[in-house]
Amino acid sequence: MKSVVVDKVASVAQHSDIGGELRLSGEIPCEEGVLVAVRVLNNKNRYNQLELTSGRMATVNQGDIVVGALGHRKALRGYSGHLPTELGVGDAIQILNIGGVLGLCDSANPDVGPPFNCEVLGTVLHFPYLGERIGVPARVGASKLDDNAALDTNDVPVIALAGTCMDSGKTAAACAIVSRLRHLGIRVAACKATGVSLRRDILAMEDAGAQETMIFSDLGIVTTTAENGPALTRALLTGLARNNPDVIVLELGDGLLGAYGVEAILSDEMIRAALTAVVLCANDPVSAWGGAKILRDQFAIEPSVVTGPATDNAVGVDQIAARLDLPAINALTNGVALGDSVAALLREQRT
Repeated sequence: MKSVVVDKVASVAQHSDIGGELRLSGEIPCEEGVLVAVRVLNNKNRYNQLELTSGRMATVNQGDIVVGALGHRKALRGYSGHLPTELGVGDAIQILNIGGVLGLCDSANPDVGPPFNCEVLGTVLHFPYLGERIGVPARVGASKLDDNAALDTNDVPVIALAGTCMDSGKTAAACAIVSRLRHLGIRVAACKATGVSLRRDILAMEDAGAQETMIFSDLGIVTTTAENGPALTRALLTGLARNNPDVIVLELGDGLLGAYGVEAILSDEMIRAALTAVVLCANDPVSAWGGAKILRDQFAIEPSVVTGPATDNAVGVDQIAARLDLPAINALTNGVALGDSVAALLREQRT
């Protein structure tokens, strides 16, 4: 066991109550969610920031000692990497996302350049036994996911946002909806059920007016998959419904076709039955057409409205209306109308 002074603690370690000086162990369990300290070995001028536990973004520099969590990532735009099967002090590992996920990079998108390369310093220890200096590996999460989590929305309506891809405007749409509903006097809770650990999106929803938020990493999951996605979604919706908000806004990160479990979530009959409406976020009219087809044909879900970059001007809006017979409302330029459309759906459900 050795001591180390840390420069930056990534937001993935949000619930671990980590201070500036830590105790490290040279024994490193290669398990998703284990917190590890690393030394950054290079500088970058692109994709070079880390989200801290405060929610602030900090630039990472060569020599920084950073705490992150072991995990994997399968991103279409960004880094793709896997969880190592064996790891020792002095080994190399890479930072796979802004939230502080650490793994072995397999592929990098040219837009973000090579990842930060890091030297492993050891496993972060915490000391749960009062009066004893027995350290155990620190892990992600405020609680542990129950794989058999039940779903009880307490009759609270759920508005889900599903996208055709990452960066399809889901969070912008969620924030527009949350903000408008709040202005209409509707109490909103919000959560993000799929993706890779990063609190930025739910912090944005809080800034927009969500009274309570949750994300999958609160339940000890670093990266969602088809295996854990449905249980996570049930647990998040049930957890938020306990305080009886008027509506829950549910963001499904990544896309309808992806590795983070959106398909598995929408395949769950109980979850589908709990969804009051699904907002489709699309990058262009073709992806809007494909996303609507997947929702309709694969899940028997009729999307309520289309938003995202596909609706950035009248050309896309007109194409979506003509080809899909769906309303199309841009969240950035007409967020009030998007929120009003959701409010109308909520009123229809109550009558």
